[in-house]
Amino acid sequence: MTTTISPSKASEGSISRRGAALTAGVGYVLLFGLAIFANFFVREGLVVSDDAAATAANIAESNTLFRFGLLAFVAIFLIDIVVAWAIHIVFRRTHHDLSLVAAWSRLVYTVFLGVAAIFFFQALAFYDATVVGDVIDVAERNAQALVGLELFNATWLIGLAAFGLHLIVLGTLVARSTETPRWLGLVMIVAGTAYIVDTTAYTVLADYADHADTFLAIVSVPSIIAEGWFGLWLLTRARRTLTA
Repeated sequence: MTTTISPSKASEGSISRRGAALTAGVGYVLLFGLAIFANFFVREGLVVSDDAAATAANIAESNTLFRFGLLAFVAIFLIDIVVAWAIHIVFRRTHHDLSLVAAWSRLVYTVFLGVAAIFFFQALAFYDATVVGDVIDVAERNAQALVGLELFNATWLIGLAAFGLHLIVLGTLVARSTETPRWLGLVMIVAGTAYIVDTTAYTVLADYADHADTFLAIVSVPSIIAEGWFGLWLLTRARRTLTA
């Protein structure tokens, strides 16, 4: 004897597309604030490239800030998992397979961020150990800690290439959907391409540091526009636009 489950019963307990859009929108707001704090106020504000002593001094002076920066990266890691799932729910009717690619590529980025956070933890362990070390030991551990922070950057940078793929696929879904602004999708595709171009340039250009500000602008301008616009759409227009 077989039991047939009706579509209404099968969907019981499932989150609606509108609910998923709200979840993703709240996640985007949290990610935006956490990313600015962790990346610009903590990582960029405290870490001095190629200067282990200056970096150690900055972190010793702002140790609590450094720890909260690490906590912010961990929070981003967890929130991104939820956002990837919610975006899949929102766009699976537009194209089920592409929505899975968008979700999985975001999860790949999230895994790389999680691995990168391990190096952040290790750097913190080195800085904690220097408190009781002798002068030579302190200098060595500070150098090792800076290597850990540089490994964080490298690992995260590779992950951002996967995030670029996520934005390209998501932008394609947004552009194809009749429920979302087509121009938003096109801007997301531009932003995703910029992430991949930046990772590629960092890999192939020996003088990348000389052009870092230019590449930062190339990535940040379309990314802020696209993700900010998308987050606002999820929180406001999605509830009126999306079918249940």
